[in-house]
Amino acid sequence: MIYMKKLFKYLVVFIFILFVFGCEKEKESKFNYTTVDDNGTIIYQIEGSEYKESNESTNLVKIDVNDYGIMIAELYPEVAPITVDNFKSLVSEKYYDGLIFHRVIKDFMIQTGDPTGTGSGGSEKTIKGEFAINGVENNISHKRGVLSMARKGAVVETEETVNSASSQFFIVHQDSPHLDGNYAAFGKVIKGLDVIDKVASVNTNSNDKPLRNQTVNSIVFVEEVKKEGE
Repeated sequence: MIYMKKLFKYLVVFIFILFVFGCEKEKESKFNYTTVDDNGTIIYQIEGSEYKESNESTNLVKIDVNDYGIMIAELYPEVAPITVDNFKSLVSEKYYDGLIFHRVIKDFMIQTGDPTGTGSGGSEKTIKGEFAINGVENNISHKRGVLSMARKGAVVETEETVNSASSQFFIVHQDSPHLDGNYAAFGKVIKGLDVIDKVASVNTNSNDKPLRNQTVNSIVFVEEVKKEGE
């Protein structure tokens, strides 16, 4: 009898350890990156590369999405200088921090940048649309992971609609070449494409708005940490 009680006790402890280990493992694997502390500097490790946050404006940004992890996106000022400059200004102001993906269409794109969360808001400044139908060459095709500016549209485009982009932007989920020449693509996710998949897979209402908020924790500038010998 005493033996059975001890056996039962050990069994309970063993199950508890497995449960705790499982929870920790789930917690560790929740995000798509790991971090290390390098003398007070946090290094983000993702898909074989390392990045650290920068106080200076760079052509790399870290998009931290609540519950899922991070995306590293590269910006292309040589293709869309006005668009990139506007985006960088908003990032510097922490404009995007805490905003939601208010429009999500699986196999198409996920969209954020509206402080009202309705799809009708944006920043005060509007910018020139850098794409073909507005007389600007832009050779970035809307392939998976590409960042592009949202704007007003019409069957007959006007100067107002083609130059209406402000803060809202979208990230292409699956290749959408029909957007080429009509929207200002300005960057691309180079690490963390799985985060796009996770956001794109959530349940939405009839207006393509997620039933549960999908939040951008922050967008900040980063720089790649080069390893020895690189």
